[in-house]
Amino acid sequence: MAMIRLLLIMLMLIVSVTSSQQRDDREIKEKETELQKVRAEIQAYEQKLRHSEDREKSTLEVLDDLENQSNLIRKLIKSLRSEEQEITADIRQAKESIARLEDQLQFLRSHYAGYVRSVYKHGRVYDVELLLSSKSVNQLYIRIEYLKKFSAQRLKDLFDIQGKKSEYEAENDRLERSLASEQQLLAERTREERNLKEKLADRRSVLRKIRKNKDVYKNELTRKNSAADQLQNKIAELVAKEIKRKEREAAEALERELAAAREREKTNKPSRVIPKPPVEASTSEFDQRKGKLRWPVNSGSIASRFGRQVHPQLKTVTQNTGIDIKTPLGSNVHVVADGEVATLTFIPGFGNLLIIDHSSGYRSVYAHLADINVSESEKVKEGEVIAHSGESVGGSILHFELWKGMEKLNPESWLAKQR
Repeated sequence: MAMIRLLLIMLMLIVSVTSSQQRDDREIKEKETELQKVRAEIQAYEQKLRHSEDREKSTLEVLDDLENQSNLIRKLIKSLRSEEQEITADIRQAKESIARLEDQLQFLRSHYAGYVRSVYKHGRVYDVELLLSSKSVNQLYIRIEYLKKFSAQRLKDLFDIQGKKSEYEAENDRLERSLASEQQLLAERTREERNLKEKLADRRSVLRKIRKNKDVYKNELTRKNSAADQLQNKIAELVAKEIKRKEREAAEALERELAAAREREKTNKPSRVIPKPPVEASTSEFDQRKGKLRWPVNSGSIASRFGRQVHPQLKTVTQNTGIDIKTPLGSNVHVVADGEVATLTFIPGFGNLLIIDHSSGYRSVYAHLADINVSESEKVKEGEVIAHSGESVGGSILHFELWKGMEKLNPESWLAKQR
């Protein structure tokens, strides 16, 4: 019976390990599928860029393709780093498990070795002599039970040694697989980081050409107007979504109050009062921050102000819906107040763009970003680094906007005065 129980325990252990391995394999396949999708998108942009060399494609479109491809490479690198961290943790855990199993295996072996030496020294005749030397029937019975348990323990030790040995071998295999995967990921990440550097260099080369070409520069100013319209549509979608959410929450609150009132009527029969939905205070906490908001970058100067702008050389007139802050490439971009990431997108003319929802219908917009550190629906705290500044046709700038509902606000009126 003892042997059957031990076999069942070992079988359950094998099934458990197999089930866990299957779950791990599924997760690995899902991650690999996602990575393959990103790689395919990167390759598609690579082909697109090659075709652009064969035909007269707009330089600005090439710029967009390079930016989008760079975004995908960044996404791939981020995934590879995350996977590498997981594998590193797995390797550490495997090494700890192997060390623990080695100790347990050594203990069992030394324990069992003592028994083998005893059998070799005394032989099985010793057990018979032990029984025959019993001075009473009761002592004989006790010694028989002792020898039974002693033999069962030896049998258990044998199974334990075999089980620990199998676990040890499985952990070693897992460790070797993890080490191989880590080396592969490290090589791929290094390759993609080199690829990203090349794409960024290509993009800077295109930007230099644009800055020397007045016609292309004019086209970029036209695209900025189109980008402003696209941004306004994005804001309108967010406002509409917020209105629906507030209406739904107000209806739910009203229904809860009515249900509570009905319950009170059943017991106390008070005079019926229809509750009104909550009304927002006329002045919010964000309103009180006017002229005190922190700057989205630690250092920089305003290159283009809010409102009507006349280009000094081209004499073209544009409407700036925010401000352009001249700041070194790769500067930390900080969120100006607590909020939630509403939108993370790419708009030609604005490049990578973030919209943050704040309280009372206020939103801040950050554009021309080199890379982004946050995800949609993520809560952010004032001063948190949400991105790094990038490079536009106009130079290394951060475009920043502030909205309340559908109203464009002059950010300079809201940001704290620079010293």
